[in-house]
Amino acid sequence: MNGLTHSLDELSELARLLTTGEAPRALVVVCPPATLLAAVAAQGASSGIIAGGQDCHQEPHGAHTGDISAAMLADAGAQYVIVGHSERRTDHGESSEKVRAKAEAAIGSGLKPIICIGETEAQRDAGEAESVVAEQLAASIPDAAEHHEVTVAYEPVWAIGTGRTPTLDEIGQMHDAIRARLVDRFGLSKGESIRILYGGSLKPQNAREILGVSNVNGGLVGGASLLAKDFYTIISAV
Repeated sequence: MNGLTHSLDELSELARLLTTGEAPRALVVVCPPATLLAAVAAQGASSGIIAGGQDCHQEPHGAHTGDISAAMLADAGAQYVIVGHSERRTDHGESSEKVRAKAEAAIGSGLKPIICIGETEAQRDAGEAESVVAEQLAASIPDAAEHHEVTVAYEPVWAIGTGRTPTLDEIGQMHDAIRARLVDRFGLSKGESIRILYGGSLKPQNAREILGVSNVNGGLVGGASLLAKDFYTIISAV
């Protein structure tokens, strides 16, 4: 819940950096508040910045005041949508089953879902991190992922916005475990092709080493994406 009209100035600066410097080998998706989505889609197109939504409702339309459907996001210019972010799971009590329904709705409207999973501090301390993530992964990804593009984002809840970051070994172990489960479910070819993003205090200072970890295929960037120079540094680390 960050960003007003003047924030589009940062988008302009990001576009300038992406088009005047050496082009980074990265797919850049910006998921702004819904109020800025159409503007981001239009403004970012010339520099290759793709727009995405931060959430969608699982129903295509109806009496759901204040909610936004996947079709509405697509109509505003989105190509991606985040579903199951830990803040949605925590603040709104969203279950993995609801996240799965949202991902299905996104695919049905032509969007590519970014499906978030991750453990809390208590779950990690109890030695349950991998089992919790595996359970969320199984329940949140729809079967339609076999034939459509989906992205998985691992975000240790205890690291989001706290400045705390798992060790590189911890990140690698979790991403390797996620990859193994994706291959088990969808087969080698599809399972290996699904991007696994890391999210959780990813910032300019640690982006290069984290993005170099096994099976880390990109980042789900939060606060560090609010300033163009910081976000561009992370993008350049790819």
